Amino acid sequence: MRDAMKRDTLEPQLQSFAELRHYVKERRLPFRRCQYGQIEYLAGNRSVSADQRKFPLRPIIVVSETEFSQTLLRRFSTEMTEAARSTLRQTRPKDSAHRLLNASQSVGLLLILTVLSVAFYHAPLMTLIGANAVATFYYIAIIAFRVRLAALALNPDATPNFAAPALENHALPVITVLVPLFDEADCLPTLALALDKIDYPREKLDIKLIFEEADSRTRAAATALNLGDRFELIITPRSHPQTKPKACNFALPLSRGSLVVVYDAEDEPEPDQIRKAAAAFAAAAADVACVQARLNFYNADENWLTRLFALEYALWFDNLLPALQRVNAPIPLGGTSNFLRTQTLLELGGWDAYNVTEDADLGMRLARAGYRTELLDSTTFEEANCSTGNWLRQRSRWMKGYMQTWAVHLRASSDAKKQSLRESLSAKASVHLFLAGNFFSALINPLLWAIFVWWLATGTKAVEALFPGPLLGLNLFALIAGNFLFIYLAMIAPLKRGWTHLAPAALLAPAYWWLTSMAAYRALFQLVFRPFFWEKTRHGISAAAKLKRAQATGSQERSCDNRGD
Repeated sequence: MRDAMKRDTLEPQLQSFAELRHYVKERRLPFRRCQYGQIEYLAGNRSVSADQRKFPLRPIIVVSETEFSQTLLRRFSTEMTEAARSTLRQTRPKDSAHRLLNASQSVGLLLILTVLSVAFYHAPLMTLIGANAVATFYYIAIIAFRVRLAALALNPDATPNFAAPALENHALPVITVLVPLFDEADCLPTLALALDKIDYPREKLDIKLIFEEADSRTRAAATALNLGDRFELIITPRSHPQTKPKACNFALPLSRGSLVVVYDAEDEPEPDQIRKAAAAFAAAAADVACVQARLNFYNADENWLTRLFALEYALWFDNLLPALQRVNAPIPLGGTSNFLRTQTLLELGGWDAYNVTEDADLGMRLARAGYRTELLDSTTFEEANCSTGNWLRQRSRWMKGYMQTWAVHLRASSDAKKQSLRESLSAKASVHLFLAGNFFSALINPLLWAIFVWWLATGTKAVEALFPGPLLGLNLFALIAGNFLFIYLAMIAPLKRGWTHLAPAALLAPAYWWLTSMAAYRALFQLVFRPFFWEKTRHGISAAAKLKRAQATGSQERSCDNRGD
């Protein structure tokens, strides 16, 4: 037995990519052949007891956990890269956004466009009235579904928190924390401090910071902060597409935890969040595959945009998602703080590397496979976008991802588990009225306002011809009543958190929705011409984030000075 090794002596024919998960769990790797044909094994030092070191049952090389992980990376990097890109689209092609429309969807779309073109050619006014009627009824259906969810959310008994008795340290499972990073050098001091504050046994936390090979600035910053001493650093090789889900897929096979959670670079989870999630899974039924924490912002008061963003998140995570849970509807996951059973995630093919809202997509796929998502009574605080341009880039990516997810689940819905009529209706409403409703309402809203303003300003008969009889009343109801309703919901959304001072900002919601509509049309353009482009959101630009970074940097420097003493 030796405690050191030469990297160039590994014999690749002894290892199999199909056994990678086994190597990770056992912390043992067949390394090379020694004399008499015996296989010598590489082992992480935590997996080898003192007795095994003295009396090994087989030839063994003991290395640090870091060196063991790095050896796996060097050996399997090529296979891991290909798997990260293509596992889902190869094993479950209907579930992947790699191809937005399949053959039947393409034929169906072409047929619809042909029928509409012929109809418009022969009867343009009637065609426009018919399209207007369809859009209006759909818009009203979106409003009605939101009203139903809001009514459930306002009932205290209808918004359950998934809580469970705390576990003793010895009963806690190993949990893997994946943190994908790209161009996030400025966030690293704050991120490291937030991860250090997590109240969980260190030996049961498997924290992996995932870097892109091309991102030398963030990797250099991590090296300067000595983050490799506290966390595992993983570098993802260059490959297409360069997306967050692909990075997570790359690291997923190396996860030691039976549970895995994703955090973003700017996240500050409540310190006991992982303990709560572990307890929730311990008490949950076997069909609970995901526990989603709530999200909100630490800089909600920065400007009008952050206030409205915070109201939106309060409505989404504190009210609407719990209501979806109540009616057993699929829950579109948030991009962070979702805890998942590792084995279930692997069985589903991981995240979709080609979907730019891989979180919402995964929530839909979990539900179709017969799994449930529960909400956790814990919050992860993030940095709200305080810049309009940055907000638009982020929101257009979300809207594009919702469009991708809707198209994918239109064709895959027939694969859902056998459901009752109520479950089936709830699932369809969640996909078509909640998920798709987000971008369709954003596309429709400015058109209705423009026509309404045109009619008020000119009283033109052309507008009246397009909105005959009751249709005009329905449009006015959808436009005015719907918008006022959403203002009201935004106003009461923060009350559960006691953020009453934010409620007046809801009066500015119409301006916020116009920005949302701009993002939706931008997303529609990108869906056609740049479907897999991950539009980067800049983090660490708010005054609050800069102050946190300064404080975290000072804390890091003091910690280094103390270690030096």
